[in-house]
Amino acid sequence: MTARRSLLWLACAAQLAALSVPATAQGLRPTPQLPGRSSFMTPDSTPRSADYIVAVVNSEPITNNEVRSRMIRFEQQLAQQGTPMPPRNELARQVLERLISEKAQIQLARESGVRVDEAMIDQAEANVARQNQLEVAELRRRLQADGIPLAQFRDDLRNQLLLQRLRDRELESRAKVTEQEIDQYLREQQGDSAAAPVELNLAHILVAVPENATEAQLAPLRTKAQALLQRARAGEDFAKLARENSDAPGASSTGGAVGLRTADRLPPLFVEATRNLNTGGVSDIVRSAAGLHIVKVLEKRQGSVPGVNVTQTRARHILLRPAADLTEAAAVARLADFKRRVESGQADFADLARQFSQDASARNGGDLGWANPGLFVPEFEDVLNTLAPGQIGEPVVSRFGVHLIQLMDRRQTTLSQRERREIARNVVREKKLDEAYTQWAQEVRGRAYVEFREPPR
Repeated sequence: MTARRSLLWLACAAQLAALSVPATAQGLRPTPQLPGRSSFMTPDSTPRSADYIVAVVNSEPITNNEVRSRMIRFEQQLAQQGTPMPPRNELARQVLERLISEKAQIQLARESGVRVDEAMIDQAEANVARQNQLEVAELRRRLQADGIPLAQFRDDLRNQLLLQRLRDRELESRAKVTEQEIDQYLREQQGDSAAAPVELNLAHILVAVPENATEAQLAPLRTKAQALLQRARAGEDFAKLARENSDAPGASSTGGAVGLRTADRLPPLFVEATRNLNTGGVSDIVRSAAGLHIVKVLEKRQGSVPGVNVTQTRARHILLRPAADLTEAAAVARLADFKRRVESGQADFADLARQFSQDASARNGGDLGWANPGLFVPEFEDVLNTLAPGQIGEPVVSRFGVHLIQLMDRRQTTLSQRERREIARNVVREKKLDEAYTQWAQEVRGRAYVEFREPPR
């Protein structure tokens, strides 16, 4: 399984996973060390070129190539989020545990009678082709050129669809929200605002450090980071510094912004570095496996359910999903060109959205309708909050892809009691879904028979 294959498959797999797994459940979860396996991930000095079996789950194998391909995907995701990389052997162990869990879930889906027909796979394949701006026939030719058997590619799609349907079925009944739970949540938010979690909007600059760097290699990088820290604390535009100097993926378009989120959704290293800083404060240099970080607090506030009076926004966007033949940088460049064409009167935003956007809103010209605060992912909302009606922002990267956003209008509105309860219902449901997925996945993993063979390399 090659890295190129993994990226192409991710175009569909990530979209499917987002429909069925809570947002925080999609991240890489820490897994406990297996009893009696303390030396399991110790690397062997003997090089190995051929593929081999690393584990067996209820008689089905997981190969070394599967682990390595998935590791590439997670490394890309962690880098994109600005999350420090764990040690490679720890990452390999966590990835293997994720694959074991998925294998056990797929087996359960089949045993439970969950079925995916060929028409659904055809549609998923067509979606991957569309996301890569290809016809299905051209997609198949490229798969063949990359040495990826079509049957295996369609099996990957089938497995993702099986997981989606199984998780929908298993989790829905575990995440029902009662009226009493909504009442309790509203009482907690209204009665003690101090109990609400603190939300942080952070930005960071990464000076990448090679793995196992020598002191001679590290010294000039530390000097560079120290110079950037001094410039940031002297009042230079942090976003500009990040765009021009940060090695973090996406920094050139996001200005290093991580986005507003609760502390539990941020790298612990960042949270600890900014614990005693106020808004506008810049941390000392902190070291992670990825390199040297400088973190700035853009905003720090107490989270809560939106008040009775809120500002709603109406926006539209064009979404491009990076894939095998569309890098993130290329997607950013393409959307920047779309922005130039719209602003110069050479193109219409809605027409471009209908033709190119890889989001369900494409059929509506990218129109997302009126939205309450907090509906969109932090990266999207951060850009939206800086725009005046009619203005188009710079392309921004989120976990869904790269967005070009136009604010259409903004209005003040008073939420009805029903709307406030619906917001609370969604908050409570997301929390229950996350908890339910964690518990259910652990139950499925616990029932599986797993035999470990050789450690992945």
